[in-house]
Parts: sequence; structure tokens; C-alpha cells
Amino acid sequence: MTSSSDARTVLVTGATGNTGRATVKESLALGLRVRALVRGHDERSRALADLGAEIVVGDLLEINTLRPALEGADAAYFVFPIDPGLVHAAVNFAQAVKETGVPSTLNLSQRSVNRESVSPSCRDTFLAEEVFNWSGLDVTHLRPTVFLDQLFYPWVLAPLQQGVLRIPAGQGRCAPVASQDQGRAIAALLKEPARRAGRITALSGPVEMDFEQLAAELSDALGRKIAYQDQPLEEYAAGLRELGLPPHLVDSIAGIWADYQDGRMAGSDDHIEEITGKRSMTVGEFARAHASLLNATGRHDR
Repeated sequence: MTSSSDARTVLVTGATGNTGRATVKESLALGLRVRALVRGHDERSRALADLGAEIVVGDLLEINTLRPALEGADAAYFVFPIDPGLVHAAVNFAQAVKETGVPSTLNLSQRSVNRESVSPSCRDTFLAEEVFNWSGLDVTHLRPTVFLDQLFYPWVLAPLQQGVLRIPAGQGRCAPVASQDQGRAIAALLKEPARRAGRITALSGPVEMDFEQLAAELSDALGRKIAYQDQPLEEYAAGLRELGLPPHLVDSIAGIWADYQDGRMAGSDDHIEEITGKRSMTVGEFARAHASLLNATGRHDR
């Protein structure tokens, strides 16, 4: 077993987010010394500290907060929320990595990265990848497909608890993946980045399906009928605006689903199993693991 003095030091940005939390937990389990970059101290950061992570406060949009966080790190994970500023954050991070000499960087991109997308997030993700490519750094771009964790979004969860999976997916297909499984892969690559250095790596669940099939698998796992309802994109976006979501987020999410309908999230792979030795969760396995939440209200017998 690696001693603490010999352990690699890794920086995890977005440490209180979905993939960030999973990456911190899995990295610690692999014996890595983890620095968790957070915007401030709160219950979420204290939970990470309780796991054994070193908490560092910083902001990807403030370059002078990044160099101290990166000093002495052996690898770093970059992720940014669906907010304005991704390209700025990528420039800051690339510059700070160059200044500190961190050998390896993982960039969480997205499967639908697309210069021509109507989604601001997808266009910015394309540019962020290009920034890292231009930098000359050793960067691995990770491109996950649809997150299974989207089932927890309030506008998805509420109707799902009532038996309806309401998503503007059309006839598009994907192999949905859990953030927990992404965290396992990210941690493994932080430990051994040479395995995928400089390569674009898709991250998927084990089975490609459409949303009719996804709803059927949810039905089997949760013990009640879940019906898929293909919601028109404009209606979906209007609902997000009514919930008070910021315009950038609404436009980005709606645009991602437009890209999804065009097939940009399609495909499956076994990269997570290849990287970690364990395959990613199926839809049914994920649903059963979170059945208490997904079945919290509106349960009906089939």
C-alpha cells in the first residue's frame, strides 16, 4: 500500500458538484492525497473534509486563487458548471497549470460538444477544449453522455414520482451514465493519467437505449409504471423559465436536448470498465439504488 508520503497529490475542482464529490471520494479510496477546490466553507465542504480531503478555497474565474491550489499537484481535474464563464475559466486554469508545472489535466467536456450548437454550453465546451489543446498541456478530454443524475432535477423528479418521465428526447438514443461511475474513472485516471493522456475519452453507461426503453427499465426497477412523455422543446424550455432558471442555463439545457435529438449523445462504450475494472451501472441498478427518492410520492401499483 502506498504510504501517505509517497501518495500522489491531485486537485479536484467543482468538488461539491456531482462528479466532483464522486471523484474526491473515489480518489481518497485509491490512496491519493486530495485537494478539493471549493468556493467557500459550508456543509458540503465539511463533508469532504470529513472524508479526508484538504479543502482549498478558490474560484476558477479568479486566476490568482488557482496557483496556490495547484502548487505541487501531480494531476488536476477541471470541471465547470453550466454557467457563463467556461472559456474564461479554462484559460485561467490552463495558465495556472502551466505556471505550476502540473503534469496532467483531466477536462470534463460533454458528448455533444459542438461549435455549431444552439446551446451556449456546447459551444463554450468546444472552445474550452480548444483552449486546452492550444495550451500544449497534457490534457485528457472526457466526454460523458446523458447523466442518470438528471432524474434528480426537480423538473424531472416531480413528474417521475407521479409516473411520468417527461423529457424532450424525441427518438434519440444514449447509454446514460451515473456521476458515481464517472467519479471512479476520473479518480483512476488521476492516479494513472498516462493510460489516457492526450486522448478524447467517451464515458457511457453499459446499454444504449431510447427513452421509451429507459422508462420501461425504470418501471421494472421501481415496481410501478413509468410512462415516457416526449415533451416539445419549446414547452420544456418555457417550464424551466417559469421555475426561474437563469436564461443561460435554460438556453444551454434546451440546446443540449436539441443536439440529443440529432443523435449527438448516441453510442455506448466500455471505457469505464476498461479504466476501473468494473462496468458502469445500468439504469435499473441506478434506480434501485435511489428508489427511496424516486418513489417518494405518487406511487402506484402496476
